Amino acid sequence: MLQQIGIVTLGGAIGAGLRYAVGEWLSTDSFPYATLSVNLVGSFLLGILAIGLTQNLVSTNLALLLGTGVLGAFTTMSTFSVETVEMFDNGQGGSAIVYVLVTMMLCPLLALIGWKIGEAILA
Repeated sequence: MLQQIGIVTLGGAIGAGLRYAVGEWLSTDSFPYATLSVNLVGSFLLGILAIGLTQNLVSTNLALLLGTGVLGAFTTMSTFSVETVEMFDNGQGGSAIVYVLVTMMLCPLLALIGWKIGEAILA
């Protein structure tokens, strides 16, 4: 149990650092591109990782490191939620609706694409 917590913690530190770097790189006041980007990329990569885990090509510890740790800290539902509320509060209701729709449609689609690519490559 403690070993798994350490693995997730290490992955989380890496993912949080990567997320911060993307936030600095894609920082803009006009639209939350950084959060959208990390959530889209993270969904795609988690789809690939999930198929690797189901095909027994990825160990449980590697899945904890990369999935729960790195991708769990890299992606962010809480920031997405707060940014959406801020956009509505700042009178950017149209942009907020676009942000929600794009996120809710593309993240699951990219997870599916990642899953299918993983099946094609790994299975």
